Parts: sequence; structure tokens; C-alpha cells
Amino acid sequence: MCNTLTLSLDSEIATQHFAKAVARHFSQGVIYLIGDLGAGKTTFSRYLLQALGHKGAVKSPTYTLVEPYNIVGKTIYHFDLYRLNDPYELELMGIRDYLETPDALFLFEWPSQGGSEIPQPDLTIEILKTEDEMQRQAVILANQSLLEQLKGDLSE
Repeated sequence: MCNTLTLSLDSEIATQHFAKAVARHFSQGVIYLIGDLGAGKTTFSRYLLQALGHKGAVKSPTYTLVEPYNIVGKTIYHFDLYRLNDPYELELMGIRDYLETPDALFLFEWPSQGGSEIPQPDLTIEILKTEDEMQRQAVILANQSLLEQLKGDLSE
């Protein structure tokens, strides 16, 4: 059963801190990143990849659909499904081959575009813009254990 935690992300530094907390407690499985254009999904992904040990630029996979990373022997696939016209396109690009990678981490931006071609999430992060668009709110859906670990890290 999934539970919910809501965080206020009042700065990019807060987003970075949140990404580091996620990296400490979640390094394999499926993460859905939900939010409007410009909400901060790719920014969160960049900080998460850096917290996991990535050095260098993090490209948005908006046009390529997927950017693979191998970080300290760990395989991470960052998908951006925004420009996907039909979920079946994922099958044509060989998504099953990606999903068979053992112990990998999968980040899916715009998961609703993937339909049944993508696996269900272990962690869902919805990033919402506030009314003034300067701050963000993150709504996290995960198991209670992970939420408790994140709360502990974020309260420090």
C-alpha cells in the first residue's frame, strides 16, 4: 500500500536536498516523475543522478526518449515520454531490453504517455508549481518505510 508525503520545495537547493535523500534510500526500481512543463522533473533527475555519483552534464531525453547512465557499476535509464505519440513506440524502440536490466533504476518523466508499456512505479513524485510559480510542492507516493526514511533525512 502506498502512502503520501508532501514537501515544500522553496528553492533549487531544497530540490537538490530532496534528490540526495531519495538517492540514499532508493537506488533501484521505478520512479515516476509527474508535473507540468517546467515543474522541475528534469532538475530533480539531474540532482538525483549527481547524488548517485554522476559527473558531467545530464541531458534531458526529450528527443531521444531515453538517456542511459552507468554510474559506479549501476545502470540508470532516464526516460522522458513527453513526445511519445503512442505507447507502442516504446515496444518498437526495445523498451523490454531496458527493463530486463537487473537491479537498474528507471526514471520516467511523463509516465502517463507510456500506458501499459512501462512498469508500475515503486515511487511516484509529483512536482507541482505554486501559484506564484517560484516554489514547488512535491507529493511523494511510496511505501511507509521509504517515506519514514525520507522524512528523517529531510528533517535534519
